[in-house]
Amino acid sequence: MLRISSLSASRLHDLRKFSNVIRRGKSTSNKVELTQVRYPKLKRGGFATLNDRHLTTFKNILPGRVLTSETDDLELFNTDWLRTVRGNSSVVLRPKTTEEISEILKFCNQEKLAVCPQGGNTGLVGGSVPVFDEVILSTSLMKKIDLIDTDSGVVVCEAGCILEDLDNALKDKGLMMPLDLGAKGSCQIGGNISTNAGGLRLLRYGSMHANTLGLIAVKADGTIVDSLSCLKKDNTGYALHHLFIGSEGTLGVVTKVAIQCPPAPKAVSLMFLGLKDFESVLKTTQKAKHLLGEILSSCELMDLECADAVEENMKIKLPLEKMPFYVILESSGSNSAHDEEKLNTFLEVVMGEGLVIDGTVITEPSRIKSVWHIRECIAEALLRDGYVYKYDITLPARNFYDLVPFFNDKVKEAGAIRCCGFGHLGDGNVHFNVTSSEFSYNLLGLIEPLIYEWTSKHRGSVSAEHGIGLKKKEFLKYSKSEAAIEVMRGIKSVLDPNGILNPYKVLPSIAE
Repeated sequence: MLRISSLSASRLHDLRKFSNVIRRGKSTSNKVELTQVRYPKLKRGGFATLNDRHLTTFKNILPGRVLTSETDDLELFNTDWLRTVRGNSSVVLRPKTTEEISEILKFCNQEKLAVCPQGGNTGLVGGSVPVFDEVILSTSLMKKIDLIDTDSGVVVCEAGCILEDLDNALKDKGLMMPLDLGAKGSCQIGGNISTNAGGLRLLRYGSMHANTLGLIAVKADGTIVDSLSCLKKDNTGYALHHLFIGSEGTLGVVTKVAIQCPPAPKAVSLMFLGLKDFESVLKTTQKAKHLLGEILSSCELMDLECADAVEENMKIKLPLEKMPFYVILESSGSNSAHDEEKLNTFLEVVMGEGLVIDGTVITEPSRIKSVWHIRECIAEALLRDGYVYKYDITLPARNFYDLVPFFNDKVKEAGAIRCCGFGHLGDGNVHFNVTSSEFSYNLLGLIEPLIYEWTSKHRGSVSAEHGIGLKKKEFLKYSKSEAAIEVMRGIKSVLDPNGILNPYKVLPSIAE
């Protein structure tokens, strides 16, 4: 039976505090184990060790904007928000301009000092924190919006701009960011581009590769590469900006970007649907793509274990009774009457065919935000179990959920609390999660490398949108050929011959 949702918005919280969950987890009383201890095979590269002369130079370049372990708490800079890896850096640099970053990198390259570029530090694969004692280069003070061109639908801004702040600024001009993430209140656009972030609306608007028109990046030697085109058609040789998108700070530090921004929709609706099995989920998704067509902007899935985590750990009640699967569909258009007709047709079909057991339709903005919060806080809810083994996989639609039943019995017999899946059903990106009260080498060994072997066997990708970082670099071979990896190494050696930019990340270790 179809009914209008009355879900309370009282549980909404400011997603700017997204990363602060590390203070609330069950294991926050102790520091996270150092990455070099948890991953003992990692060996520090032949980089210089920070000394007083280095610090003096940094302080001259950035007066008042150098944090050191002697005077400041660098724990949040050294630890990822999942509390799975922790570096041991003793300095954080906070530049405000591209030129300052250029000067810093030129000096670090000359001195052979390794550098870890860092944005909002919401990454999930250990790419945004140091592994050993790398210098942390934070873009958090680079927050200027240079231009919002309403005629062309383009925003030009610095890398440290918070995604949510950009979206709010664009709303005033009738535009929107094409990207939407659960971490939007903390993540920075430079990090979004450096990881080629996907998010909730990739189905409609595409990835950062599709929406980044140009950028400015600084190479390891301090060279400023200005590819800041605001044109949607610019076919003048190599598209250099695409080299830096998804490179995770290993090829250069992104400092300024130009993003194409679609018009903000005038009519938005949300459907929260309950389904009995995954076969019904697949059929409902196909119906949505065909019947909603151009107004479909998001198609998300969460299973019952994810829903239970939200209810138990976040104290948020779902708008439907317990179901094996829940699907969230968002429509965005310019004419509410036109969209309503399409939605009614879709709902009549899927409920008439018994694909959807129950559902709610939400049109009020505050309630839409409340329902999206359920989906967006799953990651935080799972983290409150204690420790999360988190995997970001792309699979063919038919295999989207197969990882959960494949691993469920194995991991729960070994002490896992939950084994669950949620994610971007519309583009095949599943977030597979296993939780336990604390980190377990036994559980990790049951999951890896089997999950990547399984993914490769089913012609999937070992990383859909989170990147490779530290955690997945040795598993890159399951998605990239040896020849492709060698080409990547070649590009790295040309742009960063000393290897100072985000070392130990993305590229697999070379066997000695």
